Amino acid sequence: MSKNNQFSRNHLLDDLKGSSVRGGVATSIGQGIKFILNLGSTMILARLLTPYDFGLVAMVMAITSFINIFKDLGLSAATIQKSEINHDQVNTLFWINVAIGGLLLCITLALAPAVAWFYKDPRLTSVTAVLSIAFLFGGLTVQHEALLRRQMRLTEIVVIDILSVVAGILTATLCAIIGWGYWALVGMQIVTVVMHCAGVWTVSSWRPGWLVSQPRVRSMLKFGAYLTTFNFMNFFARQFDNILIGRFLGAEPLGIYSRAYSLLLVPIAQVTAPISSVAVPALSNLQLDPKRYHRYYLQAIKIIGYFSFTLVISLAALSEEVVALILGDQWMGAVPIFRIMAVAAMFQPILSTVGWIYVSLGQTRRMAMWGAIACPLIAVSFIIGLPWGVMGVATSYAACIILLAHPQLAFATKESPITPCDVYKVAARPFCVSVLVGIAIAGVRFLISPLHPLLTIFVCGLGGCSLFIIIYLVCPSVRNDLREIRLLLDSLWNKRLKA
Repeated sequence: MSKNNQFSRNHLLDDLKGSSVRGGVATSIGQGIKFILNLGSTMILARLLTPYDFGLVAMVMAITSFINIFKDLGLSAATIQKSEINHDQVNTLFWINVAIGGLLLCITLALAPAVAWFYKDPRLTSVTAVLSIAFLFGGLTVQHEALLRRQMRLTEIVVIDILSVVAGILTATLCAIIGWGYWALVGMQIVTVVMHCAGVWTVSSWRPGWLVSQPRVRSMLKFGAYLTTFNFMNFFARQFDNILIGRFLGAEPLGIYSRAYSLLLVPIAQVTAPISSVAVPALSNLQLDPKRYHRYYLQAIKIIGYFSFTLVISLAALSEEVVALILGDQWMGAVPIFRIMAVAAMFQPILSTVGWIYVSLGQTRRMAMWGAIACPLIAVSFIIGLPWGVMGVATSYAACIILLAHPQLAFATKESPITPCDVYKVAARPFCVSVLVGIAIAGVRFLISPLHPLLTIFVCGLGGCSLFIIIYLVCPSVRNDLREIRLLLDSLWNKRLKA
């Protein structure tokens, strides 16, 4: 790629749809591979390690992951969103990110004893200290990866992600086998971050120079500051449940709670992450074209709806079998939590897309305003549910997400080409189809139970697929929706054949 094309993206506008589809498919394939890898590693590590090991590391991750949101300061999104950008601007942002990464490393090291004191476990001092190393490598990665995403070079990012995950999983598995316990999970985190940094620097041709004064980054810093403010509030609210459970209920309940949550979120991410990775840069390109922006956004909502609704409802209907197959019998206490979390997960894939609107239109100030309203309410919901244990926390959280769904969507779309009614109309059909498929799966499960978990999932999956095919044959509107999705994939395939 030429030096100019590292920063300009005018060459993408001629084939934005093709670039989006290619990037989305590449990311989808990568997500599928990572899902299989993570699923396999979860099945292995859940049998080599204990819920206490997972809970111990989850305690620290609740703190370090929260601190981690400051490594970026929203500057990667600013690099992607900015219509015009140059080397000096990116160079300045790079050194800001590196300085922040080093600062966060020092802060985390200083906080390590406090973390151990808070959770009343001295082992957490060394765990926190080792995990702090990730901040420095994260700061070194931000701008290189942002430039790759700006150019929609998502295939390279996918390869880097997969290799990084493989290295982390191999490290964790080896450490667990030789009896290192929770240090296996710590090693997995560090190796993954280091390998990701090395990969991004290898693929990206951009290299930083000496730091020089660059006043034109002021607007980008402002953009990033509002985005970071939202991320700060949002992440604290989302992790506050782990902090409360770890502090007042202990490591084992937190281990069960966190595994149930992650077991549900990982499959959903296979749907949302590929689309999100291309949606923000694509919508940023369309911010001056409201009609194309409107069409692109709703098309993405349609794709997310069909896949995520069906996935969440199916997982909820087969929760016992999924937990038993992936985690093992010792984790069956996660089943009721898994079901409750599925209620909130029904809404999250669609609601998460409002972030695309804020970022692509440069409205991170409004995004921060919404965070100031919603995040305290989510945190309070955890406190309300805590007296009833992990089930109370999960139930209260799900109720809060449902109550905030419409206000969140209405606020985000107020100054955009999208309206809440647009989203409801597009999402309604996938939702109804998914509910019917879920009912079919639950019915088949009731008739054939008890069987081996894998066999139950297979037979119920056939039942759900059969009903979906029937709906496809008798409902023209569903056929039209799926035909649009298929045409996107066909366009990608044809372009690759020509290449």
